[in-house]
Amino acid sequence: MKMKHFILCLILAGFALSPLMSQESNAAKLPYLWNELTAPDFVKAVEQANGVCILPTGVIEKHGPHLPLSTDMILAREISSRGAELEYALVYPEFYFGQIFEAKHQPGTLAYSTKLLWMLLEESCEEMARNGIKKIILVNGHGGNNNFFSYFCQAQLAEKKDYTVVFFRPDDSGLATELKQLRKTDYGGHADEMETSMVYAVRPDLVHADRGSSQSGRDQERLSIPYGYTGIWWYASFPNHYAGDGSEPNKDMGEMILKSRAEQLAELVKFLKTNNSATELQERFYKEADSPLKTGQ
Repeated sequence: MKMKHFILCLILAGFALSPLMSQESNAAKLPYLWNELTAPDFVKAVEQANGVCILPTGVIEKHGPHLPLSTDMILAREISSRGAELEYALVYPEFYFGQIFEAKHQPGTLAYSTKLLWMLLEESCEEMARNGIKKIILVNGHGGNNNFFSYFCQAQLAEKKDYTVVFFRPDDSGLATELKQLRKTDYGGHADEMETSMVYAVRPDLVHADRGSSQSGRDQERLSIPYGYTGIWWYASFPNHYAGDGSEPNKDMGEMILKSRAEQLAELVKFLKTNNSATELQERFYKEADSPLKTGQ
């Protein structure tokens, strides 16, 4: 009887503990997507992420004749999600408000005004900060955003902010040898073999590889300005808004790139969660900028 009583007690104790264990398990597996959290869970998520949030960005634009208009968002979201799975951080809803004036001549492009682009990005960061996010990582899926985001980060020094913005810049050089072996083309840059392979690894149903060769993705070399830069350069080179050949995607290649970039993003998240050097230096800069004459003494 004593043994039976002991076993019964263990069983009852198990039932009593199971809700607690379940709650702990759920806490450890909070959704990382901002918009899928409940309000109470959001508070826990901010704490678990140490105030770090990833902002996946891109634009809606043509990607050759074979990829979806949302290609940039698909890839930015995928890298952001994979990174958050490796090192927990919040992931903001997809931000498709970026610089894409060079594709206004192509159907489906959404090109918002410069003032609106800036306001949307700045106010999104302000709203994140108001909700406890103090470190924001921009994960970009669109090459045309690079200069815009670099300037946006630099402009954070114009006036005091209670948050820090970091522009994620992955490095694919470590994959150079393997990618060279896998690639069938030696040119590209937009909707090319590599980008097509990445989408193919995530959403093969949206890749129409048979259409990849229906338009030219080679540089048309229609403009040459010595020692100068002009905004029409992309249109001059790639009027089809297509640079490369996406007719033969390789899932292994796409997966390789996505995995590498997600791991690099996770490393950045981990660093920002435990290291406050950028924020501390930013605060020090603001104080010295308020009194530059004293700084120079």
